[in-house]
Amino acid sequence: MNIQLSDHFTYKKLIRFTVPSVAMMVFSSIYGVVDGFFVSRFVGKTPFAAVNFIMPFLMILGAVGFMIGTGGSALIAKTLGEGEREYAKKLFSFFIYVTAASGIVISALGILLIRPIAVWLGAEGEMLGYCVVYGRIILAALPFFMLQMVFQSFFVTAEKPQLGFWMTVAAGVTNMVLDALFMALFQWGVVGAALATAISQTVGGVAPILYFSRPNSSLLGIGRTRYYGRALLRACTNGSSELMSNISMSVVGMLYNAQLMKFAGEDGVAAYGVLMYVNFIFISMFIGYAVGSAPVVGYHYGAQNHSEMRSLLRKSMVIISIVSVTMLGLGLALAYPLADLYVGYDADLMAMTLRGFYFCSFSFLFSGFAIYGSSFFTALNNGPISALISFLRTLVFQAAAVLILPLIWGIDGIWMSVVIAELMAAVISVLFMIALRKKYQYG
Repeated sequence: MNIQLSDHFTYKKLIRFTVPSVAMMVFSSIYGVVDGFFVSRFVGKTPFAAVNFIMPFLMILGAVGFMIGTGGSALIAKTLGEGEREYAKKLFSFFIYVTAASGIVISALGILLIRPIAVWLGAEGEMLGYCVVYGRIILAALPFFMLQMVFQSFFVTAEKPQLGFWMTVAAGVTNMVLDALFMALFQWGVVGAALATAISQTVGGVAPILYFSRPNSSLLGIGRTRYYGRALLRACTNGSSELMSNISMSVVGMLYNAQLMKFAGEDGVAAYGVLMYVNFIFISMFIGYAVGSAPVVGYHYGAQNHSEMRSLLRKSMVIISIVSVTMLGLGLALAYPLADLYVGYDADLMAMTLRGFYFCSFSFLFSGFAIYGSSFFTALNNGPISALISFLRTLVFQAAAVLILPLIWGIDGIWMSVVIAELMAAVISVLFMIALRKKYQYG
């Protein structure tokens, strides 16, 4: 049964429609975890720490694609809800071209500046060399990575979430196979890790272009368009929350690395890298649900179907609550086997990573509400509120916690920072939903 954005969504239909997006995000995070596993096991602790050290900066650059994708898809979903399908297609084409062009410019600048930036962040010696080599190869594929990020949102708006999932699978399988080939078999080290990721991102960016450039059965397609400056500004403003979220997470990641270097040295950075790999698998379930459900909210907002908006919000809160409790249980249960998988070869590092897992798992109780809250206001084309929630969640609360709590509890304060920040963000998100319920008539 083909589910359309204009449908009435029961629990069953909402879950069915969002599952491909959830699976797409989870699979994306899993192949990142596999990437980290091969670096840790087959290359070594210092290269593993270097990859995790430079990764936040690389994610900041790629976040531009996520901003255009989420902000643009919300605008296009609203446009489709208003019945302007041809205009929606032209906007879609324009956003794809802008993403590709900006990716090329950002890639070139990043390759030139990666070394001084790595030095400025604090990398030195052997770690600096690994950061530069890995970063330059990844940056060469940045335009394709940005396109991959854009299409993750647009596939849902085009009513083809399943196709988006399978293209993510293709990219992920490519990465995992090449990881094993380049690192375990050929022993190319960090270069092999970077090449595997860059090639997989190229697959993830090119395959959707081939689909949308040809006649297809979706709501969207790439074709002739013109410059839509005002629409681009609206999309960037509306998607600024996702850009802010990615930038803030990366900045906070750098801050965590700095604090961990101070309190625990290189082992602390390596332990944090493991936690972030696994944390992203769990968080990606919430992100996937938010990405999958946002176009539905945006469509019904454009169609002024307030009763369906109320129903979607109520059902989403119930789903997120159930998943949050489940994920806490899984986090506690899987802490030991996951820590052992990555760093079981080092007893001290294993103990530090395991303790961090136990603390951070409690953040899963709260993170889903803030992630959905930000996405919900993006779908309503309220970029400022969405950006404020993301800014508070991913930067202000995290930075304040990681700077203050270690002064009281040492390294345990660093692990507790994630939990405290997510709790505060969840409270803020719920307060905004209550405060604006009459304005958008979903209360």
